[in-house]
Amino acid sequence: MPFSCSYAVASKIEPFYMGGKVQVNKDENYIFCTCGTKINIMDLKTGKIFQNIEQDDQEDITSFALSPDDEVLVTGSRALLLKQWDWRENKCIRTWKAIHTSPVASMAFDPTSTLLATGGCDSTIKVWDVMKQYCTHNLKGSSGVVHLVHFHPDISRLQLFTSSMDCKIRVWNLKKSRCEFILESHYSAVTSLAFSLDGNTLLRYGVLRVWEATTARCVFTQSGSSSPQEDAEEQALTHGLLLPKTNRLATVTAEHNLLFYDLHTLALQQQFVGYSDEVLDVKFLGPSSSHIVVATNSPQLKVFELETSNCQILRGHTETVLAVDVFGWSFTFASCAKDKTICIWRMNPNTGEVYCVARGCGHVSAVGSISCSRMKESFVVSGSQDCTIKVWKLPESLWKSSTVESLHVSVTAKVHDKDRTAKLWSSTDLSLLGVFRGHKRGIWCVQFSPMDQVLATSSADGSVKLWGLQDFSCLKTFEGHDASVLKIIFISKGTQLASSGSDGLLKLWTIKLNECVKTIDAHEDKVWALSANKKDDLIVTGSADSCITLWKDVTETELAEELAIKEQQIMKQGVMPGTLVAWFLQHRGRSLSGDVRQKYMSFHGDPRILPGILANTDGDEQLKKTLLKLRVDQKEAILRFCTVWNTNARHCHEAQAVLEVLLRSENPEQLLQYNGIRAAVEGLIPYTGLFSALMPFYCRLLAGNAHSLLFMPTERHFQRLSRLLQASMFVDYMWQSMKLPECSRDLHEEEIMDCSAPSTFTERAVNDTAVTPVKKIDKQNVELTEETSEMEEEEEEEENEMEEEEKMDSDEEVSTIKKASKTPERRAVDECGEHIDPPSDNEVQEVVSEEEMVQNLRRETRSMKGKQACAGQSTELPATPHSKPGDDWPATPLPAQNSGTPQLRSLRHRR
Repeated sequence: MPFSCSYAVASKIEPFYMGGKVQVNKDENYIFCTCGTKINIMDLKTGKIFQNIEQDDQEDITSFALSPDDEVLVTGSRALLLKQWDWRENKCIRTWKAIHTSPVASMAFDPTSTLLATGGCDSTIKVWDVMKQYCTHNLKGSSGVVHLVHFHPDISRLQLFTSSMDCKIRVWNLKKSRCEFILESHYSAVTSLAFSLDGNTLLRYGVLRVWEATTARCVFTQSGSSSPQEDAEEQALTHGLLLPKTNRLATVTAEHNLLFYDLHTLALQQQFVGYSDEVLDVKFLGPSSSHIVVATNSPQLKVFELETSNCQILRGHTETVLAVDVFGWSFTFASCAKDKTICIWRMNPNTGEVYCVARGCGHVSAVGSISCSRMKESFVVSGSQDCTIKVWKLPESLWKSSTVESLHVSVTAKVHDKDRTAKLWSSTDLSLLGVFRGHKRGIWCVQFSPMDQVLATSSADGSVKLWGLQDFSCLKTFEGHDASVLKIIFISKGTQLASSGSDGLLKLWTIKLNECVKTIDAHEDKVWALSANKKDDLIVTGSADSCITLWKDVTETELAEELAIKEQQIMKQGVMPGTLVAWFLQHRGRSLSGDVRQKYMSFHGDPRILPGILANTDGDEQLKKTLLKLRVDQKEAILRFCTVWNTNARHCHEAQAVLEVLLRSENPEQLLQYNGIRAAVEGLIPYTGLFSALMPFYCRLLAGNAHSLLFMPTERHFQRLSRLLQASMFVDYMWQSMKLPECSRDLHEEEIMDCSAPSTFTERAVNDTAVTPVKKIDKQNVELTEETSEMEEEEEEEENEMEEEEKMDSDEEVSTIKKASKTPERRAVDECGEHIDPPSDNEVQEVVSEEEMVQNLRRETRSMKGKQACAGQSTELPATPHSKPGDDWPATPLPAQNSGTPQLRSLRHRR
């Protein structure tokens, strides 16, 4: 199983509302909430934050208003400025002064979206014309902060409702700019009001009251919840919104929770938590890990549905819940709190409703830790600040009862007394089995490995240790956190560890390598909670910064992106095709069988991989079998690579081999389905002499005859072969020039093969020896001219004359030439392998005199240049790989073989 090397944020459950105004847009799809220096816009369907509106001056937003047509959003801050926003684009359109002498506490638009009313902390109310951008009314008469302003839905009435700290609701007539009614029935501040569809009824939230708007009479009052377990202050409603399109009622509690009720039955449909305070523990819930249960710094438990962020608030403890744990991967979990109790909870898998099934009391101090049985739901173990642990047996009747059962303790034991050790106990009778010593400070967390007999512990000394359960010895120590390691979990089937600490970091450790493979800056404060789902592809963390973050394993995704980038780099840089094919098969050819993949993967990184495969007797067949097992997208990538390889002389042969396999093995219909097949063919055109050369390919490809396609060398590769041919002819010319002809039968027996002659003698051999005429080479063929044929006839006649002159040469001249050809520096053997003695001083002098004769012969050779130019028999040497058509090489033209004086011919025969 591959290791997890990287995690990325999949989603967040973070504070989005910390008090203040809330508003729903016209389509009832988004809700706007104030949260410090920004306004959060949340999608009601998914529970995710859609947009954040934040001011540049980083001042707290005191109030905002969204126009009824959803086009204009206006915010007011402590800087006494009003800003108009295009909230969909998160763009500020204009800014103006609020005129108020203190911050704006409330604001609202009229139904036409042209008038804006603002209520300030200076007890004044101002009305603005947003279109013409000026103040139309300045209303005075309220006492204290005006924290509520609202226009009547009937614009023909031009009425404005306001409320201030005197607990009264004032009705203003904007036509006359005066207060017409004052509604007095409340004994606390009015925080919100809403009108019915007919405009005759308004609602006030806190304690719900229904008013007759025409007569200013209270017609109905509804008290809060009568449950003794619910705190009245926590359940107090601060805001209310009527949602007529969806027939729902939205309310905001004093705990910053948003609740949505059915308008007719008042049944709770949806609930969002605006602020969770400090997150102390979190666990995945359910077989598919579709929910998480969260313990925050409050007596309530919160169960979130991850898909919609819908939350259930569970009330059962009276003080802060400190820890939670789940029975395996079921819908049952346990919690413990400062109220010295534990509770057992169960979720109905059909309705998703969570309810308490049992409660246990027995500890004399706060219960700080709890653990559930793994194999089956049979018992719970709790640990308390009273230094004891207790085992609670769960009765079988627990799951059938409809009432909350009482749990009883089966075993109790005193375990620790701040001794900085971990201890192993038997779950049946709590007998001590062993002690783990080694940490320098207190231990925060312990975890058993799901695969091995290993225990992991994390401590306040910043280290994580692994212990063997057989001998209780320390196996490994992981150090890397700068502060206390608060939580650890095993992931990747027990091969890795994840740890979180007070430094806000999340670290991934590979146990085998004993190293940290990834460090993630997860939170801004202590990370108290850490848990993984059943598949280990999701990790959830909870922190003191009130954020709950879900991390997704993106190791494979990042690897795929890295491979894609590497593919592009290879195409741009022109890496050896053998290396690319090996790399490509290693990372992409996962559909290959094990033996084939192992065979080809062993060549990874060797640039000779593909030529090595092709060099085998069955290399073509092996390459064909391997390439045909690739997916279509992989074949398309190989085809793109081959188009690039074909432009390079070093890679063209491998490209042709791969192209041949692809195009011969696929029928035309399949080839035409490839992405980029035509672009690949067009990429070959610049490297072909004539476009017509590719026309048969197009015709055969489109006509279904791609199987008979013959791969011919392209124009540029043909030029390269021509240059190689010219270079090979130059080598042949040099060999013919240095080869000594037979001068006699005796000389033939003692023919010299000279390998180490001095440079002076080599020059003489090159300049004094007649050469074979080099023919002019064309790009397409090499043709012999008629003049060359005549030269060959004359050459034969000259050779006959030369043979006659050879017979007249004396034996003395022959021996002199042989001795002159053997210098002291040279060590040569003839064809029979005989050793040649170095010449004497007299023989060296004869060589010097002979060199003077050679110089004379050179001058005669130069005079032949003009004659040959007139006869059209000049010799043109082929271009070499390092020469250009305009280069003058050699500096002195070489004479033709049939030219020269009798002295030159005589000297040649002597040699």
